Amino acid sequence: MSQLSKSRGEAQRLAELDDVVTALAHPSRRQILLVVRFRGGEMTAGEIAERFSCAWPTVSRHLRVLERAGLLLHEKQGRTRVYRLNREKLDVLKDWLEWLDAG
Repeated sequence: MSQLSKSRGEAQRLAELDDVVTALAHPSRRQILLVVRFRGGEMTAGEIAERFSCAWPTVSRHLRVLERAGLLLHEKQGRTRVYRLNREKLDVLKDWLEWLDAG
């Protein structure tokens, strides 16, 4: 692998890490991930919103941030969005923590 492509790969990995950490920075988004995880890893947007006291637009914004970071994936089923936890995206954070711990 050339130095340039290695550098691009590292830059992309760091950008992914930034997206994940930014998404996890807000307590409501961490709570959404916990709720989805402990409710079987998959919930509709409505089911998620029911668990929170904030307005629907606020929950919707949090869901979009989590989705952009890749932590949640969604599938449309008719008019309903079903969100699923993307555990693979958590590997970005795990890898960084392992790298940090190895030093």
